[in-house]
Amino acid sequence: MTEAHCELQSEVARLIVDALNLDIKPEAIQPEARLYGEGLGLDSIDILEVALVVSKRFGFQLRTDSADNARIFGSLASLTEHIAAARTQ
Repeated sequence: MTEAHCELQSEVARLIVDALNLDIKPEAIQPEARLYGEGLGLDSIDILEVALVVSKRFGFQLRTDSADNARIFGSLASLTEHIAAARTQ
């Protein structure tokens, strides 16, 4: 993993923690741990909130009806990969 990718992953973890007011440190989010349900324990409302802050921060739209959402929001690592490929900012 490149340094830029590591920095992006750290930024995404901070965005998740800040947006949801989680009571953990961003670096405590394991890159491969599930975000939804077991793992970090996010629910569908949390995922919508994360999608909103990611869209605002990185300049692209995450669609709520996308068939890829289960993969995109599967883990911090998969969300970071999607952002790296799609972002405009």
